[in-house]
Formats: sequence, C-alpha cells, structure tokens
Amino acid sequence: MIRNMRSISRRAQVVTIGFLFAFCQYSAAVRLIDLVDIEGVRSNQLVGYGLVVGLQGTGDRQPRFTGQSMTNMLRQFGVQLSPGQPPRVKNVAAVSISALQDTFARPGQRLDVQVSSIGDAKSLRGGMLLASPLRGMDDRVYAVAQGSVVIGGISAEGASGSRVSINTTTVGRIPGGAVIERSVLPDLASGGDVRLNLKSNSLSQSRSIVRSINTLFGSDTAVGIDGSQVLVKTPETPDKRVTFLSMLEGLEVDVGVKRARILIDARTGTVVIGANVRVRAVAVSSGTTTVKVYEQPMVSQPDPFSLGETQMVDRSTVEIKQKEGGVFLMPEAPTLEALVNIINSVGVSTMELISILQGIHSAGAMDAELVVL
Repeated sequence: MIRNMRSISRRAQVVTIGFLFAFCQYSAAVRLIDLVDIEGVRSNQLVGYGLVVGLQGTGDRQPRFTGQSMTNMLRQFGVQLSPGQPPRVKNVAAVSISALQDTFARPGQRLDVQVSSIGDAKSLRGGMLLASPLRGMDDRVYAVAQGSVVIGGISAEGASGSRVSINTTTVGRIPGGAVIERSVLPDLASGGDVRLNLKSNSLSQSRSIVRSINTLFGSDTAVGIDGSQVLVKTPETPDKRVTFLSMLEGLEVDVGVKRARILIDARTGTVVIGANVRVRAVAVSSGTTTVKVYEQPMVSQPDPFSLGETQMVDRSTVEIKQKEGGVFLMPEAPTLEALVNIINSVGVSTMELISILQGIHSAGAMDAELVVL
C-alpha cells in the first residue's frame, strides 16, 4: 500500500530571510553625486548582429537567417555558393550583441560586450565572434566588436537525449571586445548653465541643494527650477568648468525630508520598511486556512473465475482546517524599532504580514507610501 499526501496551504513557510527590514539610518548629509545626475551626461546603448564561429557542433541547425548571413559573409570574400542553398553548418551561431558606451568614452577605447544566441544553438562555448558593427538608436556605427566568447555555464548531453546544464551556455561576454569608433560627448566643453536632475523628486531636497551650492560658491550660483531640477551657473573656461563640476560632485548636501515608504514583493515574500514609517493604533484580525488532500491508492481485485480485471482505485480524503487568529490591538508605533518589535511579538508569517500592512494602509492608520512590486 502506498500512501501519498499533498498539502496545499495558504500559510507561507517561515524562513530565515522571510522578513527583511531595512533600517534606513542615513546620515544628515549625502554627497551631491549620489543625489543628482548632470543633464546630458549619460551612457549610450549599442546593439548589433553577428556570427559566432568555431563551435563544436553546438551551433544553429534550423534558422535560415544563419545560413543567409554565412552566404553574405562568404560572398564578400569572393566565395560564391549555389543560389537557394544556404550552407548548413553546426559550428556557426547567429547572435545579438549589446554593449554600453560610457560617458566621455573616446575612439580607440574598448567596451565589454555581451553576446546572446538568437537561434537554436546549444552552446557558445569556445566560439569566436567575427567583426560586427554596433549601432546606436540613430543607426550610426559607434563601435566594432570581435573576440572570443567567455561562457559562465556548462552543459553535457548523452546519446539518449538526456542533458544537464549549469547556468546559461547561450549567453556570454567578451571583455574589452569592442573598439569605439565614434564618441558621444555631453555639451560641457562650452560655458553656460548646467542642469542637475534629482534622482528622487523632492522640493525640500532641491532647496537643500541650492542652499549648499550657494553657500560654497556664492549667492545666485544655483537656482531651483522645481522638485526635480536645479540650474547651476558654471565658469566659461573648460579647465575651471571641470574643476567646478568636480567640486560639486563631492559637495555634501542635507537630504531634507524623505518620503516614508514600505516596499512589498509578494513573489519572494520580501518586506522592506523605511525608517520614517509611522503607524497609529489599530485593531487587526488575522486567520489561516489550510487545505489537506490525502490520496490512498487501492488495488481492486475481482473474484476468482469472474470477468473482472485488476485495477488501481483512487481514494481521496479532503480536510479543511481554519484557524481563527482572533483580534489583537496594534498600538501606535512612532519609530521603526517599535514597529518591528510589535510585528515580532505577534508572530505572523510573511504573507500575513503583507496582508496586515496593506490593510493598515487602506484603513488610513499608516503614514507611509505602500509600494507593491
């Protein structure tokens, strides 16, 4: 007799990392470079298409665009193939290429490249990417990529079709595999104003930045546009301009008033509570429902000399248990430490905590923004 039991429970398992509380004990001052971005100073996303060759039979097999790409490449070297018959080679894979061109990167400098298979290749291990152009969103070529692909995974396959893989073998990197051909430089060489874009919109933070800059460099150097941008006057000469901006990056600024937030990720059971969260007194009721299904297969044996057949019969028993959690009073929690102590004393699971926090927020008893991922 074989006895199997399946248990379906709405109560989440209590694991060590089930609760993740962030005690945001930030200092009174933060560097300006951590609070703002200089408008125009950004990276350039590049993308391209190419062929990885030298694979040991793990390349593309079915996609026609791989054969067409091979035909076009060979034609450039004077090799003519029969029309309508693209080559079928298992040692070649069509890939997409992506790279991020850093700010102030100059021609001749190198970029790291990521290579990803777009066909049915099994692995890019041991392959080499042929010279391929990398283009920006304006369809201009900004870099050329080529080099040996480094794979972080491994796979093995037997003759019966069984296969074992560790990590991903169809995505790899080429460290320093692209050479920059064109620069994308921000307009910082000429004199004028520089706009600082706040990473987190806040009127008080914008005001604090203006106050700190004017205190160090003189009044009217910085002007607050709104809660997301500050306008700063800079020197005319390039050398003084670079010196001025480098001093701005290290300038310490009072962060001002931070918005209280609670971050909830129901998929992983992660809860992050900010330091400024406040909870007023509220009554909470929480319960748990558990559903258990017992399956007990039985063998049905017919009588001797009968026309019946021996069969397996399933017998199932369903049990539902509902635990009443009762009502408990959640006192006012003026600090994050008090809130954590109250939650730990109640002893609820992660999923129950998520439901309780959402309920307290909906009841208007919480001074915080609830962000659900």
